[in-house]
Amino acid sequence: MSAPGSAVSGVPHLDVDPFDMTFFADPYPTHERLREAGPVVYLDKWKVYGVARHAEVHAVLNDPATFCSSRGVGLSDFKKETPWRPPSLILEADPPAHTRTRAVLSKVLSPTVMKQVRDRFAAAAEERVDALIDKRSFDAITDLAEAYPLSIFPDALGLKAEGREHLIPYASVVFNAFGPPNQLRQEAIERSMPHQAYVAEQCQRDNLAPGGFGACIHAQVDEGAITAAEAPLLVRSLLSAGLDTTVNGIGAAVYCLARFPDQWQRLRNDLSLGRGAFEEAVRFESPVQTFFRTTTREVELSGAHIGEGEKVLMFLAAANRDPRRWDSPDSYDITRRTSGHVGFGSGIHMCVGQLVARLEGEVMLTALARRIAKIEITGEPKRRFNNTLRGLDSLPVTITPA
Repeated sequence: MSAPGSAVSGVPHLDVDPFDMTFFADPYPTHERLREAGPVVYLDKWKVYGVARHAEVHAVLNDPATFCSSRGVGLSDFKKETPWRPPSLILEADPPAHTRTRAVLSKVLSPTVMKQVRDRFAAAAEERVDALIDKRSFDAITDLAEAYPLSIFPDALGLKAEGREHLIPYASVVFNAFGPPNQLRQEAIERSMPHQAYVAEQCQRDNLAPGGFGACIHAQVDEGAITAAEAPLLVRSLLSAGLDTTVNGIGAAVYCLARFPDQWQRLRNDLSLGRGAFEEAVRFESPVQTFFRTTTREVELSGAHIGEGEKVLMFLAAANRDPRRWDSPDSYDITRRTSGHVGFGSGIHMCVGQLVARLEGEVMLTALARRIAKIEITGEPKRRFNNTLRGLDSLPVTITPA
């Protein structure tokens, strides 16, 4: 048996720290280095294997029997340490348990349900654009990327009006916690008690409005599909999955369209490209940058031998710009065929909030393109650093109405 990542196993060692502030500020040169070093690399800093090419990331995501999630999708191995909160029944579970709980969420957030809420979501997007046109200059993150999902998703879920300010900080804690015990993770968990308490309380059946997504999840208890103890945890999954992906996805799309005015014009000329513009922003910016899996057995991946119980870090963002998979991967093109990108994951663990994110992204970008001629960035964009998510904290813009 060769040591993990030793020369014998043919896996190159890299001294890369993908959870370092300088990496977060500009990950692209390192992504290229990771992809070009080999199909599988070993990161000495955290003693984990890494995959950054599209083919290997896709392979790991689509083999849950070998690369499991139940030992944690962050750096922590749940077999060796206690999780910081009760594990997610969706994200941090394997079949057959995952299959049962996932079926419930797939039913609650089905394409049919999305069709039913579409008009309501589109009307809220129009209202948001009205408010933005009145302002002319605003922060595209706080006043748009966050404000729009917060105005519609918590209502659809059935949450009470008070306390919603905990929602975005909660999602940020969850995704920071997937990282190593660095400052970002420590501070997030230390600050998390009020957010966790709020979320735990809101996920209880009595606190959710009838007819919302949350109540529909609890109704599955009566059907015998899940237990009364599982229902609040599934509502919790929906809370982080349905909000952060959307906020960061819409933020990424507006940031892209403001930087690439030719693509903005394309969208204005053909509003049916709204979905494509959102999808390409998710590929191009990859709001969710990384996820881990743990090997359940010895496995060979693209010629590299990986032992049992090893953490494998998937660089989703690097895979989404892999020139082996995409033509001109570093250009933002809203007419690109984006199917196959891993911005929402792939396989059985594909993001449970993806249909909500896609619907909100599409109706928001369409509403903006219909009524706004120009989006200009008028101040320095500021990044929000997170161990797993890539997004902006602030994006000052000025719009010119059509």
